[in-house]
This record gives sequence, C-alpha cells and structure tokens, in this order.
Amino acid sequence: MPVQTRYATARDGCRIAWSAIGDGPIDLLYVPQTVSAMEHIWDHPTVMGFFTRLASFSRLILYDRRGSGMSERLETPAPLEEQIDDVHAVLDAAGSQRATVCALYEGGPMAMLFAASAPDRVAALVLYASFARMTWAPDYDWALPPDLRAKVMDALEEDWGVGTLLADGFAPGYKGDRRLSDWIARLQRLAMDPRYARRVNEVNGAVDVRPVLASIQAPTLVLHRRDDANINPRHSQYLADHIPRARLCVLEGADSLPFVGDSEAVAGEIEEFITGGRREHEADRVLATVLFTDIVGSTERAAELGDARWRSLLEQHASLVLAQLARHRGRAIKSVGDGYLATFDGPARAIRAASGICAEVAGLGLEVRAGLHTGECEVIGDDVGGMAVHIAARVMATAGAREVVVSSTVKDLVVGSELRFEARGEQELRGVPGLWRLWAVTA
Repeated sequence: MPVQTRYATARDGCRIAWSAIGDGPIDLLYVPQTVSAMEHIWDHPTVMGFFTRLASFSRLILYDRRGSGMSERLETPAPLEEQIDDVHAVLDAAGSQRATVCALYEGGPMAMLFAASAPDRVAALVLYASFARMTWAPDYDWALPPDLRAKVMDALEEDWGVGTLLADGFAPGYKGDRRLSDWIARLQRLAMDPRYARRVNEVNGAVDVRPVLASIQAPTLVLHRRDDANINPRHSQYLADHIPRARLCVLEGADSLPFVGDSEAVAGEIEEFITGGRREHEADRVLATVLFTDIVGSTERAAELGDARWRSLLEQHASLVLAQLARHRGRAIKSVGDGYLATFDGPARAIRAASGICAEVAGLGLEVRAGLHTGECEVIGDDVGGMAVHIAARVMATAGAREVVVSSTVKDLVVGSELRFEARGEQELRGVPGLWRLWAVTA
C-alpha cells in the first residue's frame, strides 16, 4: 500500500471517499462501522494483513461513510436511506454492477437495507458481529437497555481519541497492547469528533431493520465469534433465523474485532462463501526465543502511588525495558498488561536482556519477573502466536520477583556459555500437555 483514494458523488451532492485494491474476479464491497478512516487501515500491520487477505481473492472496494473519515463531514448524522445512495454512488464509480456486500457491526443494518432494496446489485451478503437493532425491546431483550447504552456512550465520549475503552472492549485478548489502542485512538480522531460520534451513536441506537430481514434475497453468511466479549452472539443468531437463505457460522474466540485473534478463520470463511473454495493459507513461522515480563504487585503499587505517578513510573519502566531489548537485539512485539512480549534470534541474548530488565527496573522500586521459551512461532503481521508463545507466558507465571525462569529448551541451547541455572524441577504449565522441567537463571 498506499491505495489511491477517489471520490464518488451521491445524488444529493455529498462526496464519498472510496478506493479499491486487488484484481479478483468478484467485487467485494466492505461496509465499515460508523467510525471509519479507510486510509488508516494501512497504518497497522495486523489490520493491513486482514484487508490484504480479503483482496487476495476479490477486488476489494472500501469507502468511508458520509460524515466519517475522508468523506464529506456533516453537522447531522445521515439516515440509512441517504447512506444507501452512497453505496450506489461508490459501486457506480468503481464500475461494479453487482457485488458481494460485507458489513461490520453497525454497518450491518445499512447493508441489510441495501440488500433488500437493491437485490439486483447484491450477489451475496456477509454480516460480521452485526445486529438488527442495538437497543433493548420486549421481544429483543438481549440488547442493551437505553439507560445502560447512555452510560456506555458517556464513557465512550470521555475516552474518545484515547482508544483504551474501545480497544479493551473489542479486543480483550490484546488488553495492554499499546500499539493497537494507539491505532484505535487515531482512528477515532481521524473519523470524527467526540460530540458528533455521540450523535451518531444515538441515531444508531434508534435503528431497527427487523421488518426488512424477510425481504433479503441474497445468500447470506452470518459470522460471529462464540465468546465475543462486546457483541452478544444472539444478535447473529437472530439474523440467521430471520433472513432467508442465511447460514450462521460460529467461530472460536472472544475478540470482537475481525482482524485480531484468528483473523484467518474470518477471511477463510468469507473466501469460501463467495468463491466456493478456500486456498490453504500457510502462516509464516520462525524459530525464536520468546520473552514475557511482568511487574510483580502492580495493582497494589498503582493504588499506593495514584494514577498520575503510576503512569509516570510505567513510562520510565517502558524506557528501560525497550533499551535492554535494543541492546540485546530483541524485538518488542507488544506490551501485555504491565509487562512486555518480545522475541530474540538467540536464547543467550534473551536471557541477558531479561536479567538486565530485572536489575534495571529495581532501581525504580519495581520488581519484575520474566519467563523464556524457544520454539517455532507463527508470525501474524507484527504479532506472534502459537504454542511457543503460550509456553513462555506459562513459564513466566512460575517466576518470583526479580527472577528469570527458562524452559529446558532454552537451557540446553546455551550449553557452553557462562550462564548458570538452578533447577526448579518438573512442573505442570496450565493449558500445556505434560510436565516441563524449568530452570531459574542465577547470578
């Protein structure tokens, strides 16, 4: 990337930003949530990877909804009827007569109304974590009650441009990942101001497209993660039950955002639905030594110091950690809670970095523990996953304050070095089969 942004003109003269990537035989129109800034997609490797994957089997057409991102800004949020005109304008500008429409969250109601009112332009419909309405009703009692929605909107408006609330709610598996929360914060700032966002949320809360569901003629795929922490899966079950020719696909995971967690499962289901097949997608894998660190007693220390002093201390801690990683050629993957996940191409350097971190942060009055394991990792954009990462996290959980604990794999790979270890015996690691022999690094 980058992708060239163009402008389409709706019937009322509103200018709508759009772009297209990929040269697949099927046009795939992606309808975003209200808060969108499509050029910002390419600023985060994990997000970029997901959309690049969609473009690998389609011509992916992206756009910003009116009032958001690069599209024309509005004083008053637009009703769904006007937003449907925008879809026609974008498809016309892209030279697409008929497309599969893929919608996320509150993009779903508009996409469903478009599919029902313009069946000749919709070849298929994909709905991810979407809903027919957002607010409680007597016959729709799993949605949020109005008073609770108001409290959520208050909190969201207060947090607007910071990104923490939305990141933690929509990606609980990445809680503490500052790069993701920073990306979401900038998305909010690029998309719209907090007061306009509040007005948009109020309009979205009044939308109810249940009466049009039976009129949708396009084959429909409804996707939802089983343990979605933010959007109740019953929303998707309702859509699957009331849209003719709809199929519900329940995916594993608790992260609501489709491009985090097992994003390949999401993209693969979409590919198979619209093309009839799914290409094998082999993830990049690399052998690495994985380091996890964690501040011991962080909750108590934060309560003792207060928010401002604790944030300042965390910033100093981060500087020391990143300096040690750079010194020993480590790659900082992300912050996890109050600690860090990093990878190294050599286990001895990883041990020295971990020991250096424990020693340096002690000067701040903090105690850190660390865990290390060497194994094959799956590379997911700028993130890593796989069993080796999971094992390293569990090894760290066995460490005490100022301790560096390693698996036997790490110890065996540094034989002949001056590094010394103390046996910790065989231990069970939660979620990992078998017993694991662990070792603590000694001075």
